Amino acid sequence: MTYNELTDDWVTNSNSPEVKFMKKIFKLFQVITVGLLGLLCSSTTGHAEMTKAGQEAVVKAGEVMFQHRCRVCHSNDMKHPSYGPPLKNIIGRKAGSVIGFNYSDALKNSGIIWTNENLREWIKDNKSVMPGTRMRHIGVTDKTEQDFILHYLAHISK
Repeated sequence: MTYNELTDDWVTNSNSPEVKFMKKIFKLFQVITVGLLGLLCSSTTGHAEMTKAGQEAVVKAGEVMFQHRCRVCHSNDMKHPSYGPPLKNIIGRKAGSVIGFNYSDALKNSGIIWTNENLREWIKDNKSVMPGTRMRHIGVTDKTEQDFILHYLAHISK
């Protein structure tokens, strides 16, 4: 069933701010749904085989999760740091290496190079990955949310 079939003609043809907002929300829902479907397919076919639209949807979903879960402390821009270190270019970066950020000794001396695998563990439960870290957060235990965030971090690490 299409969007137009779900609405009355007056809503479909209306230019009111409320209807425009509803249409934007529906479009975002479509993008996230496509991303979820793409992500489900990628578990068997691999992310690299996902269509460009599917990849964009997964990255957008990751950006939404980043804004919801990470942005309160972390920026995605190296020029505008936040309370925590910026996460742009985190994939492949040595833990505790952003100049000007006061890391815990545990993180500075960890020797970790951030990969998808250790970032997933960190996102899930950073305290078990690194006792003594200063980072405080509620772990993201949902694998799909972790996938979205990791796809977004990979995107901003290119």
